[in-house]
Amino acid sequence: MLISPAMNEALRTARFDDGCPLDAAGTRQARAAAGTLRVPDRAYVSPGVRCHETATALGLDATEVLGLAGLDVGRWRGSTLEEVGAEEPEAVGRWLADPEAAPHGGESVRALCDRVAGWLDGVAGVDGRIVAVVEPEIVRAVVVRVLGAPEAGFWRVDVPPLTATELSGRAGRWNIRAGLPLTGDHSTGTS
Repeated sequence: MLISPAMNEALRTARFDDGCPLDAAGTRQARAAAGTLRVPDRAYVSPGVRCHETATALGLDATEVLGLAGLDVGRWRGSTLEEVGAEEPEAVGRWLADPEAAPHGGESVRALCDRVAGWLDGVAGVDGRIVAVVEPEIVRAVVVRVLGAPEAGFWRVDVPPLTATELSGRAGRWNIRAGLPLTGDHSTGTS
């Protein structure tokens, strides 16, 4: 199960994350969802502040995995897409259209999808229930790889805050349930 982080100021203002913490509403929502999760055999977390704080609020004792770091957007970190688009419209257009482009000096979407696919392959043989609190772009990359979709589809996957994406099966034959709220019976399925 992949869980997207709760709300923070960067998500609320559509800004490339710059390490800001959860806001008060996000913290409250994550704490309220804590009782809905079945205890996992293993818990992982992206290195970002909002993911760590979400994992803690959910009551998870999670191990940080560098391979689950969010997309490195280089010099665009902390800016809104609107600001970057006004300053570098051609670069933004290239970045959104070409999965291999990294005009911001960071990581391309293709490189992120490859990195995440490597992690997914690594956990495919691990027995037990795994829960990982990860950045939204990690969920997008997993969906792209699991469905065998082209990387251009990365931008077509919406990942709301504090939702679960469940994977079941094994590498090469994953099944996916996406966008599940962390309430009720949705968080008790197997993955």
